[in-house]
Amino acid sequence: MIFSTYTFIFVFLPITFFVFRLLSVFKLQNAAKLWLVMASIYFYAQGSGNFVLLFIADIFVNFALGSLIVKAGRSGAFWSKRLLITIGLLLNIAFLGYYKYANFAIENINLISGQGFPLLEIVLPLGISFYTFQLIAYLVDCYRGHTKETPIIDFLLFITFFPQLIVGPIVHHGDVIPQFQDKGMRMFNKTNIMLGMFLFSIGCAKKIMLADPLTSYASAFYANVGAGDTLTAWLASVGFTISYYFDLSGYADMALGLALLFNIRLPHNFNSPYKARNFREYWQRWHMTLSKFLSDYIFRSFYRKGSGSFNFYFAVMMTFFVSGFWHGAGWQFIIWGLINGVFVCASHFMYRNKLKLPFLLAWTMTFAGVVATRILFVSQSSSDAWEVMKKMVSLQDFAGMTTTEAMDKIVTFAAFNAYTILLLLIGLAITLFARNSSQLTEDFKPSIKHAVAAAFLLGISLTQMTSVSKFLYFQF
Repeated sequence: MIFSTYTFIFVFLPITFFVFRLLSVFKLQNAAKLWLVMASIYFYAQGSGNFVLLFIADIFVNFALGSLIVKAGRSGAFWSKRLLITIGLLLNIAFLGYYKYANFAIENINLISGQGFPLLEIVLPLGISFYTFQLIAYLVDCYRGHTKETPIIDFLLFITFFPQLIVGPIVHHGDVIPQFQDKGMRMFNKTNIMLGMFLFSIGCAKKIMLADPLTSYASAFYANVGAGDTLTAWLASVGFTISYYFDLSGYADMALGLALLFNIRLPHNFNSPYKARNFREYWQRWHMTLSKFLSDYIFRSFYRKGSGSFNFYFAVMMTFFVSGFWHGAGWQFIIWGLINGVFVCASHFMYRNKLKLPFLLAWTMTFAGVVATRILFVSQSSSDAWEVMKKMVSLQDFAGMTTTEAMDKIVTFAAFNAYTILLLLIGLAITLFARNSSQLTEDFKPSIKHAVAAAFLLGISLTQMTSVSKFLYFQF
C-alpha cells in the first residue's frame, strides 16, 4: 500500500485513526497499541504478500534474542551474551543477505569461475533493508547494556509502525519506545494533528507534483542511455538528482505527519542537503537517520578516538563501503559508496586543516559531485553510468555546429521539454531557498494559513493520483 493513493487516504488511514482514537478515549492503551500493530501488519501485507508471515516470525525471534541478551547481561553471563549477539547478528545479516545479495553473489561466482549457476527466483521483501537495521541496532544496544527488557507490544509497534515501516526513517528504539509508553500517546492533541496533516500534505505535493514527473522523464532516458543526446543526459541526470530528494523527503514528511496523528514524533530525515558546501556537510543533511545509524554502529566499530588520521579515514571508507553495499546489490553501488567516502575524506581533510573555498565554488563542486554520484547510483550498470558521463562532458552532439546552430538546438530542446525544465527549476528553487520541513515544524502554530496551505497542497495532489507510483527506495 502506498501513502499517496486514494485507498490509503480515504479508507485505511481514517479507519486506523478513528479506531485508535476510540480505544484511547476509553483509556485502553494496550488495545490501542495492538490495533496499530494489526493495522500496520495489514498495511505491510498489501505489498508483501506471503512474506508477512516470515516478517512476523523475524520480529519475534529478534525480540526473544534481545530479551535473552538483556537477562544474560544482568546475570553476568558474558559468554552467553556474546553467543546470543553473534547468533542475532548472523541471523539478521543472513536474512538480508539471502534476499538482497544471493543473486549478486551467484553472478560474480559465475563471472569468476566461468560456471553457469542459475539465478534464484527471489522477490525482495518491502522494507527489509530498513527494519533489519532497526533490529540489528536493538540487539547491539541490548548487548551494550543500553536497553532494558521491552514489553512485547511496544517492541512489535516499534518495528511495525506503518508510517516508517517501508522506507524509514530508520528509527532508534530509544526514540520511540518511550513515546509508546507515555500516557500522552492516547491524548487528543490538536496541534499534533494539524501539524501532521500539514506535513503529510507537503510530502504528498513533493512526491506527486515534483518527484514523479521528473523521475518519469529521467527513467525513460536511463532505460536506454545510448538513444539519448547530450542535452537529454543533462536534464535527466539533474532531474534524477532533484527527484530523488523530493521522493525521499516527501515520503519522510508523510511519515512524520502520519506518526503525529498518533502523537508519535519521528526524527527528521533531511535538512536541505543541496545547500551543503561539501560532502561532509551533505551527509550530515541527507538521510540523517541512515547516517546516524552508520556512524553509531559502523564507523564507531572501526574508529578509536585518538588512534590517528589513518584510522579515521579508514573508518570513513568502511562506513561508506557498507552504505554503498546496503543501497543495492551491484558493483555500481559499491563504487558509489566508495566515491562518496573519498569525497567525505577530502572534506574532512580540508576541515581539519582549516582550508576553505569560496562558498559559490565550494557549493558548485559539491552539487556537481552529487549529480555525478547520482548518475552512478541510478544507472543500470557502471558502463551505462560511464556512457552518460561521456555524453554530458564530450558535448559530441554539438560537434561542427556554429554558435547560432548550437543555440537553435538548445532553444528547440527547451521548447519541447519546457514542462520538465520548469519543474526542475521550481525544484531547485525550493531546495536552495525555501524553508525545509524541520524548520517549518519548529515554528509551527495552528492557523488558518496552515489549514489553507494543507488543503490546497493535498487537494491538488489528489487530482494527480490517477496512477500509483512507488517510492524510489521501495527497491532497497
